[in-house]
Amino acid sequence: MDTSYIWHLLYLHRKKSIAVCLLLALICPDLRAQSTMKYRRIHLEDYDDKTIRYGFLFAAPATRFNIKYSDAYVSSDSAHQLYSPNNVGFRVGFVMSTILSDHFDVRVTPAVSLYSRSIEYKYPGGTSRKEVRESTWLEFPVLLKYKSKRRMNSRMYVVGGGSLGIETNVRRREVAGSSRLLTKNRDLTVEYGIGFEQFFEFFKFAPEIRFSHGLVNLFEPNQGNNANIGLQKLRTHTVTLYLNFE
Repeated sequence: MDTSYIWHLLYLHRKKSIAVCLLLALICPDLRAQSTMKYRRIHLEDYDDKTIRYGFLFAAPATRFNIKYSDAYVSSDSAHQLYSPNNVGFRVGFVMSTILSDHFDVRVTPAVSLYSRSIEYKYPGGTSRKEVRESTWLEFPVLLKYKSKRRMNSRMYVVGGGSLGIETNVRRREVAGSSRLLTKNRDLTVEYGIGFEQFFEFFKFAPEIRFSHGLVNLFEPNQGNNANIGLQKLRTHTVTLYLNFE
């Protein structure tokens, strides 16, 4: 009598075996995915809990003058082309940030900048002339920073604000009455830019691109330099690549 039920017993076990195989097929991919998932450590987890943070920066500014021509450029100036090319300088300074909220900071970045701005004159017949204004400036930018939500060890941000610049290597008595290009030694600029923060184990690295537009007319008429009669206003324009370390 028992032999008549052998097939039925095998049939029941076959259903269970199929169900178990299907269940394992569904579970195993998830187990494999979890086993291959790598752990990523979050660096400087308490960074945003600090009220004040410090750092330093290196920067490479590409700067020039924005020129506004005078009426004498057409009527009296012998130069047929007058322009200011971009020149690369150097900047080094400090970074100090204080937190306002989860997304806003106030950042101050005092720095020393070495500039070499110039004006080139081209005359009929192929002759040319170049006047270079080399200078050292102390700059005090005050910026409002908006930062995105942090994703693991990185996030984006934008900054905007203003900066006061003071030229430090001015020798007015030596250049007055000479044929050199004269400019004022105070500047006020509007600044804005975008950056990317990457957190490492011991520090934060933030490359940034920032644009600066001067508000002050730096041009000073010089009676000893007849080549500048075509100039009316000189304002600074700078594009800077920053490397910030905090």
